[in-house]
Amino acid sequence: MPDLIVIEKRIAMAGYRIEEQLTEFGEHVRGWRMVLGLTAQQVSERAGITRDTLRKVESGDPGVGFGNVAQVLRALGVLDQTVHAIDPLNSDIGRLRAGNLSKKRAR
Repeated sequence: MPDLIVIEKRIAMAGYRIEEQLTEFGEHVRGWRMVLGLTAQQVSERAGITRDTLRKVESGDPGVGFGNVAQVLRALGVLDQTVHAIDPLNSDIGRLRAGNLSKKRAR
């Protein structure tokens, strides 16, 4: 089992840091907002969150709730695209191993 380390009150598997990806994800969220010409106030109201929470999403803060991120993606009109992007059946390996989707646990 991989060693676990505590980083700034977060738990991460040793060697698997995702800060760069979270920052990039947040930048993409902000990019969508800017491309759509929406203000932070408009998106936060549509998502039902505070502007501070939106700022955290856009900066890639790992402490933001999953539901809040999904609400922002919905407010930007990209939630369906995001869900589609992680569908395992949209990849060669996912289609190859589709039989594993019916299992209750991975072993």
